[in-house]
Amino acid sequence: MAFLETALYFVITLGVLVFVHEFGHFITAKLSGMRVDRFSIGFPPRAFGKQVGETDYCISWIPIGGYVKIAGMIDESFDTEYLAQAPQPWEFRAKPVWQKMLVISGGVLMNILLAIAIFWGINYVQGTVIRETTTIGMVADSSAAQMGGLRAGDRIVRINGAAITHWDEILNNVYIEQAGEDVRFTVQRAGTDVDITIPRTAIPEPNETSFGIIPDQTEILVGTVQGGMPADAIGLKPGDVLTAIGGEKLVTDSQVKAAVQQHAGKPIAMEWRRDTAVMQGTVTPTADGRIGIGFGLRYTGPSRKVEYSFFGALPPALSNVVDVSVLFVKQVWQIIVGKVAFAQSVGGPIRIAQMATQTAEMGLLTYLGFMALLSMSLAILNFLPFPALDGGHMVFLVYEAIFKREVPVKVRMALQKAGFVLLLAFMAFVLYNDIRQF
Repeated sequence: MAFLETALYFVITLGVLVFVHEFGHFITAKLSGMRVDRFSIGFPPRAFGKQVGETDYCISWIPIGGYVKIAGMIDESFDTEYLAQAPQPWEFRAKPVWQKMLVISGGVLMNILLAIAIFWGINYVQGTVIRETTTIGMVADSSAAQMGGLRAGDRIVRINGAAITHWDEILNNVYIEQAGEDVRFTVQRAGTDVDITIPRTAIPEPNETSFGIIPDQTEILVGTVQGGMPADAIGLKPGDVLTAIGGEKLVTDSQVKAAVQQHAGKPIAMEWRRDTAVMQGTVTPTADGRIGIGFGLRYTGPSRKVEYSFFGALPPALSNVVDVSVLFVKQVWQIIVGKVAFAQSVGGPIRIAQMATQTAEMGLLTYLGFMALLSMSLAILNFLPFPALDGGHMVFLVYEAIFKREVPVKVRMALQKAGFVLLLAFMAFVLYNDIRQF
């Protein structure tokens, strides 16, 4: 049953994102007067579908995306038969460069619009919760924050001279406002202002626990419990708060992961709170160091909620999209320069399915937020200048716009095929990586 549920959320999540992306190509092609021969979810070969008018709507066997086959365009089908005839008015190749660029960018634009729409809805429905503290509750061992000199109990008052009034401004300054710069903290410690500078090169990929600071009044909340796993056997349930493991009081979620992995195959005592009741049990992690729970941090300190009108929710939604894009590009760059291990940073269908299920169990808005993140990731990845992706097609069009002639067909075909093979190899790797970490 759990497998079917996970599979269902995977199909829904990926299906929506791929459909929205391909619909962007489809509708811009139609509006530009181009004939669309096929609208496919998945890459060739074709599995099944239905012909409606001039378009074949179908599902294809290779589930790594989708494509829209537009007459007169070299795409994932590698069809070149049309080259034997003169360009027809309804063909891609007969249209001006600006219309071709619009069609190629249509999928990315639709993914961006989907993310904006989701964030807009989330902000309108639930507003924004501001964590009104700047006091550090815990500094993780061996983290950039600890090595830089930050301590539990420090109250952050300025970052690079900018006043800090609540917790969410801290990470925004570290990773977005001050991106690329060393970060200078001014903290109040024992009634005295102390300046602490952390080099940009010491700051890891953008997330709260990796930098190493957690606000005071934070607890560890169990989000999901996998049936048949050790945590399920001792009675842990979603909504429980983890308080101790192995006799050690918990202050950060990284302690849980480390303790469970260290006790792979060996029993370890756990303590948790359900409402006001304190509960205890002994769990034996699997041989690969898992107990079958999803968990995260929940802030319980003073906060205030900012509510938005319908149109007032749009500006923060646009800001959310920009922030997500900056963080994603930064993570990709850290992979490229070797600061982050590639195998630890990419996730394939299994990882997406797991996260889709976990976020769905946390609530509809959490799940939609995850879908918005994926939609922006898909948009950015698709626009990379790589053959077989939208960005690769755009490079060909930029060449055409500059030199007033198309890239030779043989060159385009060779690059498309090479890109497609590399894309398949990449998908095979991430699938293997998913299975290895499953």
